[in-house]
Amino acid sequence: MKEIIIDRNEHDQRLDRFLKKYLPNASLGFIYKMLRKKNIKLNGRKAQPEDVIKEGDIIQLYLSNDTIEKFALKPKEISKGKSLNIIYEDNNIVLINKPKGMLSHGTGKNHENNVVDNLISYLYEKKEYVPRLEKTFTPSVCNRLDRNTSGLIIGAKNFTSLKAINEAIRKGHIKKYYKALVRGKLDKEMKLKGFLVKDEEENKVYITNKNMNGSKDIHTVVKPMCTNGRYSLIEIDLITGRTHQIRAHLASIGYPIVGDLKYGDMETNKKFKNEFDLTNQYLHAYKIVFNGLDDELNYLNNKEFIAELDHKLSNIEEKLFKNL
Repeated sequence: MKEIIIDRNEHDQRLDRFLKKYLPNASLGFIYKMLRKKNIKLNGRKAQPEDVIKEGDIIQLYLSNDTIEKFALKPKEISKGKSLNIIYEDNNIVLINKPKGMLSHGTGKNHENNVVDNLISYLYEKKEYVPRLEKTFTPSVCNRLDRNTSGLIIGAKNFTSLKAINEAIRKGHIKKYYKALVRGKLDKEMKLKGFLVKDEEENKVYITNKNMNGSKDIHTVVKPMCTNGRYSLIEIDLITGRTHQIRAHLASIGYPIVGDLKYGDMETNKKFKNEFDLTNQYLHAYKIVFNGLDDELNYLNNKEFIAELDHKLSNIEEKLFKNL
């Protein structure tokens, strides 16, 4: 018999979800069967899959060591990661200014440069993350950016923060603002709504005004920052966060993002590549405003954090709008 004592990085989640993370190679059917047969108990009593575990609870596994080892989470090898541009850090979160070209999450391939693995490596080297002391939790990120979109990513150091921030994002309490350079004169605020359809084969999305089968509703608010008549620098308030939403939504109304190879204008992209060596979309998640956080994270409410543009994007901005 093995006992698992629940701590703050595992508490306040359904028992079956914890067990699936603790025994990821076991099927849910096996886990439910073991619960029914009382081979897995919670605090010495028969447990239900939907029971919510709390800090200090004890889970008893009446399973052989061979069975537990066969189904258990295998320790992940932690290699030295690349340095991160950290703009804020406390005991619960890390705010990272992600450069273009870096993935938010790994895809399972070896030696991918991604924020999550670099964050884990960073916290491991600081001795703030010790894998052998954790049951299932690993530091992770609460939001994602496309590979070639730069800007702010929220990293969570513990399960409480990860859950609270994800919930606040889902409810729209944490506001994420983007800065983009678009072709055309955009000089008034626009509240854009529609539906997004994803083409899995092309890895591309399409915007429609009709609610079609498989479509998702989208809401994007666009505000002008400055314009020279040919190009406009805009702020985007992302109300819904769908795949490629900003890029596709702006392109659909005739304001493609400069440098966007998937949804942008070919001639514009060619011009900016030749003049500024721009090879990716001018889209930067530049500001986050926290709200809606309770208890341990309420100190973040009303705080605003800004991530600076990289040198290439700031140089383009200065050249286009320096006389305005």
